[in-house]
Amino acid sequence: MAELLTPDICVIGAGSGGLSVAAAAAAFDVSVVLIEKGRMGGDCLNYGCVPSKALLAAARRADAIRKSVPFGIALQFPTVDFAKVNAHVHRVIAAIAPNDSRERFTGLRVRVIEGAARFTDRHTVAVGDIQVKARRFVVATGSAPSVPSIPGLADVPYLTNETVFELTRCPEHLIVIGGGPIGLEMAQAHRRLGAEVTVLEAAAPLAKDDPECAAIVLDQLARDGVAVRAHAKVLRVESGEKLRVVVAGTNGEEAIEGSHLLVAAGRRANVDGLGLDAAGVRFEPRGIVVDRRMKTSNRRVYAIGDVAGGPQFTHVSNYHAGLVIRNALFGLPVRARYDAIPWVTFTDPELAQVGLTEAAARQRHRRIRVLRWPYHENDRAQAERETRGHIKVVTARNGRILGVTIVGAHAGELVTTWTLAIANKLGIKAIAGIVMPYPTLSEIGKRAAIGYFTPSLTSPWLRRIISFVRRFG
Repeated sequence: MAELLTPDICVIGAGSGGLSVAAAAAAFDVSVVLIEKGRMGGDCLNYGCVPSKALLAAARRADAIRKSVPFGIALQFPTVDFAKVNAHVHRVIAAIAPNDSRERFTGLRVRVIEGAARFTDRHTVAVGDIQVKARRFVVATGSAPSVPSIPGLADVPYLTNETVFELTRCPEHLIVIGGGPIGLEMAQAHRRLGAEVTVLEAAAPLAKDDPECAAIVLDQLARDGVAVRAHAKVLRVESGEKLRVVVAGTNGEEAIEGSHLLVAAGRRANVDGLGLDAAGVRFEPRGIVVDRRMKTSNRRVYAIGDVAGGPQFTHVSNYHAGLVIRNALFGLPVRARYDAIPWVTFTDPELAQVGLTEAAARQRHRRIRVLRWPYHENDRAQAERETRGHIKVVTARNGRILGVTIVGAHAGELVTTWTLAIANKLGIKAIAGIVMPYPTLSEIGKRAAIGYFTPSLTSPWLRRIISFVRRFG
């Protein structure tokens, strides 16, 4: 006999965004049903942010040993046990997993159902023999790796972010299709752990980022020994004793042989099998269509995170979740903003961005100011020997901060201050006036901000005022 549930909120997808909605709603004593057909924690915990950063952390340790001589430490040749690196990655996942577990959410009085959810009409979702008629639905099914239509690809074993973290032996030669953040992070990590790595990018690597700053990351990858091939059109993949990726070269076809192939060519929204047509929910190839309140064409249904077709970051999913809670539970007016959403590529050096890039700012504003400060002029960076990189701050003529790009050590941490500034429409004076602790990398941002006022120091009027005050003040 079918079971009928009538909660206030039904969340489809137990990734970061869905879990945030479920936990917040339960905290306000709202009845919640949470449906997940895969692993609790979704892509971020199991296949994305968490394992990738754990692998990168291991790679950085190996690289730090190789570069220890300037510190007076002569250990240049680390031994990498890739099976133990893999065990480290999965220990990190296991340490975080209880926060996202079925047991925890059951303890929060959330009804957790394992299975594939499908809308049967505008008001009902079915999971096996269970029917859920909720006042509100939240679709948070995330995204999956997008696999390009390359002849021969289906005939060879290839990796995606969902399988690469299962490797217990280091690849002899890893070929990566895709030069975006995921592809380059995995390329650098595997290279530093002992693999030969070639990256094939159909356009420009890190194309969405500031090209001046992206060039510093790409230069470091080259120094590490990663071969990055830009504007490389993949013609086909061939199997054999070794897999071969055939690309169009300047002198005709060129074959690159490798032991493993990683496909990191973007993401696609998980909408298949949800029965969105039955629910009257409009969707496009990039994902479910939502308004600024994250509502779909069915006013009872919200969509958040990757499946909503916007920026594909875990922190965006959590941001969306907050909007839904405020609107669905409290009826508060909300409006999604993306002008202050930061993003970070966790290579070494890191590349962080919030707001407009210089190129985008020049398209939208007639006059801008570009302020820079290099890492090598920072005392903490010198002490740590992390002197590659710089900050670039773009302001309007009146000093309002439009965008910031940071390339260098801990850029992902440093960009937070600037995210706050842009979100609150602060001017550069606010940053220039902060007292930063010494010695810290954060002083890089303040020195760039002070640079906004440097031209005024040569003003004849200012010099006359100073002279007057000095004499009569």
